[in-house]
Amino acid sequence: MINRKTLAKNPKVMLAGSVNSSLVTLKRMIKHDLNVTGVLGLRPEYAKNVSGYQNLEEISVRNGLPYVGFKNINDAEVAAFIRRDPPDLLFVVGLSQMVQQEVLNIPAYGCIGFHPTCLPKGRGRGAVAWLILGKAEGAATFFLLDEGMDSGPILVQEPFAVTKEDYASDVIVKICAAIETALDRLFPLLKKGVAKFDPQNDELATYLGRRRPEDGYIDWNRSAEDIHTLIRASARPLPGAFTYVGGTKMVIERAAILENCNWIGVPGRIVMKDSSGTVVQAGQGHVLVQEFTGVREHELSVGTSLGIDFPHQFEIITKLLRTST
Repeated sequence: MINRKTLAKNPKVMLAGSVNSSLVTLKRMIKHDLNVTGVLGLRPEYAKNVSGYQNLEEISVRNGLPYVGFKNINDAEVAAFIRRDPPDLLFVVGLSQMVQQEVLNIPAYGCIGFHPTCLPKGRGRGAVAWLILGKAEGAATFFLLDEGMDSGPILVQEPFAVTKEDYASDVIVKICAAIETALDRLFPLLKKGVAKFDPQNDELATYLGRRRPEDGYIDWNRSAEDIHTLIRASARPLPGAFTYVGGTKMVIERAAILENCNWIGVPGRIVMKDSSGTVVQAGQGHVLVQEFTGVREHELSVGTSLGIDFPHQFEIITKLLRTST
């Protein structure tokens, strides 16, 4: 069932955000000449751990839009900024913070959230990585925020496909393109004062758990396909898939599955090198490491083992414990 709401024509809108999708949304608002009465952006000093951070202040000032930076969307000064000229709709796009009810209640018609999966499937955190890992389908989805997790009725949804060659940065480009298409459909309706809300079917909902940087650790006993997928899902602007060379962390930025390799080795061990990269034995198949950071090329010689040598580490710890008693 679709619920239709009649808004004021050319309704007042605000945007709160912090990343690429936020910037794309703001640019589309400006292009469609929406009645933007304010922009709220995460301040740079609080964006250290925000992948794909974008400072919205410059474009706001350049276009004569009132701007305020914040640490937390629920701070009192943020609520005061929104209340000074309450919008009809507040778009919260590309912000991992949960918006509390006090802020949700300020806009006349509510807050509009964004999520890059085909809701109701794929609610939750870390969507870019989970999309590459094949745990959800991609879509630029704008929906009415409620007290649940990505559970409100949908205004517009524009699907996009994720391939087995896409890295995180490729998926972000696709997300931004889908956002543009979705908003080109939505904004002309909003300017006419029309909004259609399609309730989600909670029975179809799936949830994506939070991912942490340590989830990018490479287990070389996995198949080459699994390792390649993890590398793509963890790549920039995300923290990266990583292994160790001795005690030094090595982040693998780009790799490929090497077909028809006639070398056989121990998983995690370098079996050959050539001009195309470094070939590492996986549990099944081979991974061609093409781009990496953290170590130098000469440290990756044939026969070098990547990862944590647990038997060797256990032996060292055992010796240390014996000498200390």
